[in-house]
Amino acid sequence: MEKLTLGAEKFFVFAHNTSSGRLVFAKSNSSKRQKFHLYPSEGCSRLRVSCSIKEKANVKEETDKFDEVLTGLRVDEPGSVSGFDSESGQVRGTEEVGRASYWPPWKNIPQRYKLIGTTSLAFVICNMDKVNLSVAIIPMSHRFGWNSSVAGLVQSSFFWGYALSQLPGGWLAKIFGGRKVLQTGVLIWSLATALLPLLAGFMPGLVLSRVLVGIGEGVSPSAATDLIARSIPLEERSRAVSFVFGGLSFGSVAGLLLAPPIIENLGWESVFYIFGLLGIAWFSGFKILQEGETSNGATLAPRSNYINVKKSLSASLEEMGESLKDVPWKAIFRSKAVWAMIYAHFCGSWGHYTCLSWLPTYFSEELSLNLTEAAWVSILPPLSSVLVTSIAAQFADNLIATGVETTMVRKICQTIAFLSPAVCMTLSSMDLGLPHWEIVGILTAGLALSSFALSGLYCTHQDISPEYASILLGITNTAGAVPGIVGVALTGYLLDSTHSWSMSLFAPSIFFYLTGTIVWLAFASSKPQNFSTRD
Repeated sequence: MEKLTLGAEKFFVFAHNTSSGRLVFAKSNSSKRQKFHLYPSEGCSRLRVSCSIKEKANVKEETDKFDEVLTGLRVDEPGSVSGFDSESGQVRGTEEVGRASYWPPWKNIPQRYKLIGTTSLAFVICNMDKVNLSVAIIPMSHRFGWNSSVAGLVQSSFFWGYALSQLPGGWLAKIFGGRKVLQTGVLIWSLATALLPLLAGFMPGLVLSRVLVGIGEGVSPSAATDLIARSIPLEERSRAVSFVFGGLSFGSVAGLLLAPPIIENLGWESVFYIFGLLGIAWFSGFKILQEGETSNGATLAPRSNYINVKKSLSASLEEMGESLKDVPWKAIFRSKAVWAMIYAHFCGSWGHYTCLSWLPTYFSEELSLNLTEAAWVSILPPLSSVLVTSIAAQFADNLIATGVETTMVRKICQTIAFLSPAVCMTLSSMDLGLPHWEIVGILTAGLALSSFALSGLYCTHQDISPEYASILLGITNTAGAVPGIVGVALTGYLLDSTHSWSMSLFAPSIFFYLTGTIVWLAFASSKPQNFSTRD
């Protein structure tokens, strides 16, 4: 099979045949017939190159003149003669390039949809690896003799790495692109998850493994935000954010659903091995998919791109340092809207992370459920969140489409996300003599409605600055990771001290939900801001 590379100067005339729908490039300064045809079809595009067989062998020598080349086109060996060219007096061969193909099935899906779909799948695995410890902590505590304070410390160690990686994650996403950062993050957290059982008996090693899981997962939100901000138009953004970050809720459901039977049948160690291997499989599959797209696609690429790939490590580090200096930090931190996002993220994360970590134990001890029953009941809030997320996304996008101001839409959605769980936690913490199933239903409704934040707070980063969206999410997510460190551990300490789930789990969350609502309504804004100009 010969490789055909076509110089941009070869074609002078561009024409469109309206009757056949065919696009034609033709060289006008030669009597020889040289044409480049594009045949659109219903599900794919077909490229046809017609040229003299005599000329095709000399194409490679001529392409050295051009700075930009069309690459990625493969031409089969001429196996048949398609006709005689009367103008040139030569036999002409016709080669098919990019043959019509419907396999693999994702080949003809628009690139932005493939990007969003694979990112959402990564987030599913992300939360599976996050919640597996909240189930496994029960048999691990029994085996190693941990009390609630130690169990809280082990669970909070994840958030140490999660907090440390937020700003670096946003910065790296801006420099290298969200796709590369996401790939690296998935590989790091998956390897650390698979290694956890080997380190469980050694507390520093156990804590380190969870810190690494936190670091890998911590760069993912900023990477996803960078992808969405640069790839998705405003009118589709709420749905894109909801679909990607909704993978977290689905991952929580999958993790809580699969972990108990795996632990009961194969032991608690197996859940970390299996979930870790899922992330490694995603990484491998994503690499194969990316390589397949590169080999099959035709791209117009300047040679400077290939030179840039070969830059030395020192030059890359120098560029990274310069880009960090270019971020308008002062202008960002002078914005009231940014501070509203920071505090709102902190408040929402307090309720989310403490419940994510402690609800299985709460259902097991307070409601006297066994491990499987507690885990299955814990599935209900994230499972309901999947439904609420789709409703909230459509609700927000429809309001924006009808002309409602974006800031107002984000305030409405975030207020629902804060007040709903606050009211439901208040009802659950009061001694009203409610049966267990009603308490479960109330908590499920409140935590599910908190998913309106995906159409509120989590869209605001892209709204006010697509250029620095990943940096902004890194900043707010750093604040949002603090409750994971402090809140999860503090809940365990308060539980040992007060023996009250209302005081240790619900009361702090209610406080932050209410104060977060006040700050958000007072200072939040989705108006685009040019931070570079202000700095």
